[in-house]
Amino acid sequence: MSEFTEVVELNVGGVFYTTSLKTLIQEQESLLCQWFDGTQEPLIKDAKGKYFIDRDGVLFRYILDFLRDQSIILPQTFRERERLIREATYYGLPKLVDALKPQQFDPKRGYITVGYRGSFAFGKDVLSDVKFRKITRILVCGRVTLCRDVFGATLNESRDPDHGETDRYTARFYLKHSSIEQAFDMLQDQGFYLASSCASGTAGTFSPSDLKPGVDAEESRWNHYNEFVFCRD
Repeated sequence: MSEFTEVVELNVGGVFYTTSLKTLIQEQESLLCQWFDGTQEPLIKDAKGKYFIDRDGVLFRYILDFLRDQSIILPQTFRERERLIREATYYGLPKLVDALKPQQFDPKRGYITVGYRGSFAFGKDVLSDVKFRKITRILVCGRVTLCRDVFGATLNESRDPDHGETDRYTARFYLKHSSIEQAFDMLQDQGFYLASSCASGTAGTFSPSDLKPGVDAEESRWNHYNEFVFCRD
């Protein structure tokens, strides 16, 4: 190791790096450590005296990041994960390879959001003859496999046909019935619990001219939207 200085200059596939010897020998079983602790035959040098590694120079920055911090943070738009796994494998960094592999998730865990738009139907005497809550449609959002497991045949998928991706998410399902209590019971039976909810206000102001023909003005005044987030962990 005495032939190497504490600061090492590298040429990786035409991209130049400057790092410490301590960083390069951080992982004792790695190829980099073997090069720079004298175990393996030393690397050749380029015309400027930099140690030359004939690998992907751009991706090498992530190799150094991992050696420095023992962790890896990739940009959100990063699209070369498989190539980086190949580089990590070449350098003999199994911990980095494991960190780069997609995280396994429990298919039974997740969230389902149930929402509905409703109103109160009124009779001739308005408040004295309320017909209670009126729900037109119950919307379901979440991972497709979870939604199917919970709601089964009551789930209407006509507006969101299966695209072949088993773990995709959708916000276009709705139920074939309008009983919000039945939907809640089905979620509870499958081990979900209510994690959060929100609701719009009622008795909002509106212009009578905005109403469609045949729509009751008093009923429209009490339109509201509710949303419930259920979780299973």
